[in-house]
Amino acid sequence: MTPDLVSRRAALAALATLPAWARAQGSAWPAAPVRLIVPFTPGSGTDVVARTLAEKLAPPLGQPVIVENRPGAGGTLGAGQVAKAPADGLTLLVHSSAHLVNPWIYPRLSYDTLKDFDGITPLASLPNVLVVAPSKGFKDVADLIAKVRARPEQFSYASAGNGSATHMNAEQFRVAAGLKALHVPFRGTPEALTETIAGRTDWFFAPVVAALPLIRDGRLQALAVGTAERSPALPGVPSMAEAGLKDASYNFWVGLFVAARTPRPIVERLHGETVKALALPDVKERLERLGAAPMAMAQPAFERFLDEQTAAAARLVKAAGLRAD
Repeated sequence: MTPDLVSRRAALAALATLPAWARAQGSAWPAAPVRLIVPFTPGSGTDVVARTLAEKLAPPLGQPVIVENRPGAGGTLGAGQVAKAPADGLTLLVHSSAHLVNPWIYPRLSYDTLKDFDGITPLASLPNVLVVAPSKGFKDVADLIAKVRARPEQFSYASAGNGSATHMNAEQFRVAAGLKALHVPFRGTPEALTETIAGRTDWFFAPVVAALPLIRDGRLQALAVGTAERSPALPGVPSMAEAGLKDASYNFWVGLFVAARTPRPIVERLHGETVKALALPDVKERLERLGAAPMAMAQPAFERFLDEQTAAAARLVKAAGLRAD
């Protein structure tokens, strides 16, 4: 058998694995809705980014793109649903950096975070902001640290769930500041914000996108953003480095994933349409108003990024001594 014949047969075999619609001339998307699974509650930073993307993906795909919230267990329930879904490009996962934390916190996951998913592209970076109820009387980050160190048993901090990006930002801060306090995980960002406003938890690293209206109307006080630099959405709020904690910054990003069995033509189509959507001026403007920024990457670069971020997550989990609650 000649090499050319071998190559042609290999190509035909690969083509045969594609869904019928992908083999059709022009690669039209199938006549079925696309589901974007968000493993967090409505109103979370990840959810807002997913809904922004869904609106822009629908026209080029020619089908409705529906956001479905599947919160629970730090985002692992929704991720597990996508890992088991048919690999036909109709069930996608929009997850945060917490996706790479979960293997180190939940030792008995029903899926392999790196092997069972293909990363399409990161979508956006979303800084968190350290917020407290004004009634708590914290003057700044240094004041909060001093008071917690003096009476650690009296303080607690909220998160949007064990292993969530809000939790990991809080742990990065806690480790850098040398603090001890009680972690109180909630079902999602809205619940954590409610409890922080009420003063039943003392601080929360909330996504800027979710906290901004509450900061503007005075129901929350912003002490610092959780990044190394200030956020354009909160120009008057210092960064962690400016607050004296250069090691407390956390990289909170949101990305798009599919099941690892998804054929390459589908992955490439999704990547191309998503990158185009993120480059649209109105998408950039909307994300910037929410304190976020587009974060598209070529797919190979995203895969390398995922490997690096997984290793960084393992180091933070170990340093913070975390486990599933």
